[in-house]
Amino acid sequence: MSNLSGFVKRLRDIMRNDAGINGDAQRIEQIAWLLFLKVYDAKEQDWEWDDGGYVSIIPTPCRWRNWAHDDKSGKAMTGEQLLNFVNNALFPTLKKLPVDASTPIKKAIVQSTFADANNYMKDGVLLRQVINVIDELDLSDYEESHAFGEIYETILKELQSAGSAGEFYTPRAVTDFMAQMIRPRIGERMADFACGTGGFLTSWLKELRKQVKTTDDEKACGESVYGVEKKQFPYMLCITNMLLHDLDVPQVYHDNSLLRDVLDYTEDDQFNVVLMNPPYGGSEKADVKNHFPDDLASSETADLFMSVILYRLKEGGRAAVILPDGFLFGTDNAKINIKKKLLSEFNLHTVIRMPGSVFSPYTSITTNILFFDRTGPTKETWFYRLDMPEGYKHFSKTKPMKLEHFAPAVAWWSDRRELSEDGFDKAKKFTAKELAEDLGYNLDQCGYPHKEEEILAPLDLIQRYEEERASLNAEIDRVLAEITALLGGTAQ
Repeated sequence: MSNLSGFVKRLRDIMRNDAGINGDAQRIEQIAWLLFLKVYDAKEQDWEWDDGGYVSIIPTPCRWRNWAHDDKSGKAMTGEQLLNFVNNALFPTLKKLPVDASTPIKKAIVQSTFADANNYMKDGVLLRQVINVIDELDLSDYEESHAFGEIYETILKELQSAGSAGEFYTPRAVTDFMAQMIRPRIGERMADFACGTGGFLTSWLKELRKQVKTTDDEKACGESVYGVEKKQFPYMLCITNMLLHDLDVPQVYHDNSLLRDVLDYTEDDQFNVVLMNPPYGGSEKADVKNHFPDDLASSETADLFMSVILYRLKEGGRAAVILPDGFLFGTDNAKINIKKKLLSEFNLHTVIRMPGSVFSPYTSITTNILFFDRTGPTKETWFYRLDMPEGYKHFSKTKPMKLEHFAPAVAWWSDRRELSEDGFDKAKKFTAKELAEDLGYNLDQCGYPHKEEEILAPLDLIQRYEEERASLNAEIDRVLAEITALLGGTAQ
């Protein structure tokens, strides 16, 4: 494909003319299911090559190669014929594929991916144009397939501006930093119980694959990730993401991690590593709290996920979890009890405070990364405040956070010492006793100093403005006089 860099723009330009597409969220969802079928078809070609007896779960007429691919013979469906096929044959068929417990994961994902998918386009000619752009992708070519992996990342980033869908995307700099700091090892299994589009899974795989030396290592790497996603749309994006990252059997499930009693978990349900950005500010049905002990039951989703993590982390396991400030300073019973459990049964060794605009524009809520392991109770906890990089007032869609912005935290991580700036703590160590007894489980330490804003009465504000303007005008007059004198003239 000659213009891979303009891939998203080409699709956007075509779909903008379709009356059925209403906004960014629908546009991206439309692209998502088409991309899934294209990527899945490319994977099936590999599977057929490896296994001469491979049989697709998708009926022959509904396989991408048989209805979407345009061989330029003039026989490719378009217009009303194409719309009729997609709406009345393709979708009903894929939604009702026969799947049971014995169906291999790589086949079952088709049905679960399409369970709640929709075709929004109403113009069959424009739909044909979109399909042709996607079909130009040559995923059998390693270079192009790799390049498309980068393009797919762009599509996921666009979710941030696609309404509430932004909650499914954690900036890649953040997931990469957390994966690096957790130091993956071959043979470990990592989980994300609300995996969104799969950012933590891919960052983990990228870090782990640096250690792959044998085919056994590669196999262990492919089997190392486990994800659960409650919402259909990000689940579809995640499955496609995993296929693009060469996971032929993605262990990602369309489910809700909060719908099982945490006390029922056994060692078989536990993982060596958990990397997560739990949804926060969300609401679950009232009966979800029934799956948690009374002292941990909360109406805040982030609290509930934190409890799930504590019950599903193996002995000796490690975790890195993003949580909002509200968890750190919260004093309601559930939050206090979760923090008690965290400090008494786990080793909360590091809390990284992140700038408020990391998740901009989706939310400006300030977030933190909690690093802990299950090696015994907490003895001491280090807090480190990651400040905005020089030249940035805040992160944005055009100036997102980059991995290099974590460099100060990485340097400090291996050479820990207490730091203060302008009289405020930037890095400080607390004992578990100090956090529990002296501070009442308030983990809101080494936060961002807030500059106090001086609020003036209207007349005072006008007077201040006039004084500042007069001062500025005087400075301009002085500079102009000096320049004029140097030029040998007279200031007017």
